[in-house]
Amino acid sequence: MTPAADLDLPRLLNVAGGILDGVSDHFIAGLGAPSAVRKGDTDFATQIDLDLERRIGDELSQRTGFGVHGEEFGGPPVGEGVVWVLDPIDGTFNYSAGVPLTGILLALLADGESVLGLTWLPLSGKRFAGHLDSPLLCNGEPVALPRPTTLAQNAIGFGPFNAGHGGRYPGARRADLIRALSTRVARLRMTGSTGVDMAFAASGTFGASIAFGRHPWDNAAGAALVRAAGGVATDLSGRRWTVDSPSLVAGARGIHSEVMAVVEEVIGDDWSVESTGHPPSHPRSDPTGSPSRPEENNR
Repeated sequence: MTPAADLDLPRLLNVAGGILDGVSDHFIAGLGAPSAVRKGDTDFATQIDLDLERRIGDELSQRTGFGVHGEEFGGPPVGEGVVWVLDPIDGTFNYSAGVPLTGILLALLADGESVLGLTWLPLSGKRFAGHLDSPLLCNGEPVALPRPTTLAQNAIGFGPFNAGHGGRYPGARRADLIRALSTRVARLRMTGSTGVDMAFAASGTFGASIAFGRHPWDNAAGAALVRAAGGVATDLSGRRWTVDSPSLVAGARGIHSEVMAVVEEVIGDDWSVESTGHPPSHPRSDPTGSPSRPEENNR
């Protein structure tokens, strides 16, 4: 096992960034690709997802010696030792529809902690990167972060949802939260990409962002970027984000605190629909009979 303190993070960041630069043209050329693998009602992977994951994963393993856990093909356990976690196309629905709010997410985990993150947005020409004890970088240059402001002065990124769906964070309760936030923030934004949301939260474009999904390939890169920028990354209960966390709330310190205060006021720790008087939801099923949970993916 390699402790995080023994990792050469600047070198690893440089290697990983070069690999993502090398696949960016492939990513751009595939914009609008149709579904190749169906996962649920609106959840799918394109052939570009599959091709990029294989290519990036092979190069990372060969050049760094660490295993890669990807969204499409899996890999070594993400909570043990040092492992890369990869989402080759974050916001696949956007990508397939030709919406440019989509990118490549890559993070390095050490015993479940995200110690390095990269979010490449080739369609907008933005490359965000950072690691422990480094500044947030955009296109290789340190980001000049804005001065501290308040929730009322900022846009907040909010994860996609269907108000009729259940799960750990039911859609009806998310609607309660978005209703409360809407009266206290300058703007609410739903981009359809956790990677975009968290990169924007790290760089100050958004004051903070909320992601309701649990998948490490969606969240790990953003958590690392926000922390590199001096911000905070927790779950919706306020616990420090790790690979086992069920959600991600990340942003500037003061604004993160304000967001969490709204969560506590409106939701507390009880996300159950029945406690609010909302009718119970009935998730749709995919053709295999398994419940479809688009609220927990980022596609």
